[in-house]
Amino acid sequence: MWTRLLMISSAAVMLLLGALLTFAPREVLVWTGSQASSLLILAVQALGALYLGFAALNWMAKDNLIGGIYSRPVSLGNFVHFFVMGANLLRALPAEYHVTVLWVAAIVYVIFAACFGLVVFGGSLPKAPR
Repeated sequence: MWTRLLMISSAAVMLLLGALLTFAPREVLVWTGSQASSLLILAVQALGALYLGFAALNWMAKDNLIGGIYSRPVSLGNFVHFFVMGANLLRALPAEYHVTVLWVAAIVYVIFAACFGLVVFGGSLPKAPR
């Protein structure tokens, strides 16, 4: 039950990020203060496509048994993504401490990394009470 909720919530977060980066790359780049060159717009759209692909993967795997040897590649891929990006966001915080969205993103990524870490390395998340 907990892994199903984890997969659904991670799919939702990635769907939102993927849609934003795919369909509004120029706006995202302007909002971040970057110059919106055509190559950078394409790179942001590629990142959005990756997020959409991961969202689809998580949504389709939500009903599978996650943890242990079951769906290990899915849970490990999610753990690596959330752990690496969470670490990068935490590393960026001292330089960009005034950006609230970085704090929120870092917290979300660290929570997902911890949850997927439990699934991958700790057996599984606790069972839901009945």
